[in-house]
Amino acid sequence: MKIAAFFDVDNTLLPGTPSEVRFFRYLWRTGVVGWREAGASLWWWLRHVPPVSLQPLRERKLYLTGKHPAEMESLAEAFCRAEVFPCLSVDGLAKLDAHRRQGHEIVLITGSLDFLVQPLAAFLAVKAVLAARPERTVAGFTGWLMDPLPYGDGKRRLMAAFARQNGLDLGECYAYGDSPGDVEALRAVGHPMVVNPIRGMARIARRHGWPIVRWE
Repeated sequence: MKIAAFFDVDNTLLPGTPSEVRFFRYLWRTGVVGWREAGASLWWWLRHVPPVSLQPLRERKLYLTGKHPAEMESLAEAFCRAEVFPCLSVDGLAKLDAHRRQGHEIVLITGSLDFLVQPLAAFLAVKAVLAARPERTVAGFTGWLMDPLPYGDGKRRLMAAFARQNGLDLGECYAYGDSPGDVEALRAVGHPMVVNPIRGMARIARRHGWPIVRWE
C-alpha cells in the first residue's frame, strides 16, 4: 500500500504571511493591480457577514477578474523565485525530504492558487498538487474558484479522491497543517501533525492529541 505525506503550504512550508497575500503585494508593487481591484475585494468582503471572516475572500478572487492566465502564470513564476523559494522553512524541507527517502508520495495541498503553487511544486520536484483552481475562460479569469475549495471539508474531499485514485490508505498517511481550516484534513490521516499553529489551532491539537511543532 502506497503512503503519502500531505503538506499545507502557507505558514507550514512557507512560514509567516500567506503566499497569496505576498503575491498581491507583488502585483501591487509592479502595478498589475491597484485601488480598483483592492476596492472590489473589500466591497465583496463587507457584503458578506460576518465581516470578521475571511471566507468570502477565499471563495472569490476579484483581483484576478479579466486577467489572462498566461500573464499571471509568468508573474507567479518570477514572484516565487524572488519571494517564496528563499523563504521556505528549513525544517519543513527536511521533513519533506525525510518522507521522500522513505518512498512516500509528496502532495502539496493548499488553499493558495494553483498557478501560484505550481512553480513551488516544480522547485521541490513534487508532482502532486491539490490547490485552489480559478475559473478560466477565453476572456481570462472570472474571479470565481472551482469546487471543491481546498479548505476545511474541501481539503478532506480532495484527499479522499486522491487516495482513491492512487491506491492510498489514508490511515497510513501523514498530513501537516497550521490552522482550523486544516482540521478535517488532519483528522482524515493516521499521522497528523500541527505546524506553527494559528487561530486557536494549538488548543484544537491538544484536544485531539496531535503533536505540535515549530518550523522556522
